[in-house]
Amino acid sequence: MHKQQSVTTEQKTHRHHDEKTSLTNRLKRIEGQVRGIQKMVEDDRYCVDVLIQLSAIQAALRKVSMTLLEDHSKHCVSDAIKNGNGDEAIAELMDVISRFSK
Repeated sequence: MHKQQSVTTEQKTHRHHDEKTSLTNRLKRIEGQVRGIQKMVEDDRYCVDVLIQLSAIQAALRKVSMTLLEDHSKHCVSDAIKNGNGDEAIAELMDVISRFSK
């Protein structure tokens, strides 16, 4: 059985304050949606209503992911290429993209 390796690094990204605020606010809204779904399940709400809310959360998470992926490509990967570390950055980017395509 093939075990997928987790890629975590100690690298930091310096996001613009407005970008960080926007991402944080989106994630807080998603967190609220998840709590709402938890309450819906606890309250035995209709399955279709719960599924619709789950779909909305998945769409919101995809939006956050794509925003981060775009930012990473435009800044981190671009900087790595300029600094001669492009192959490693592109390989890492491709690994992340492959995770989203599964």
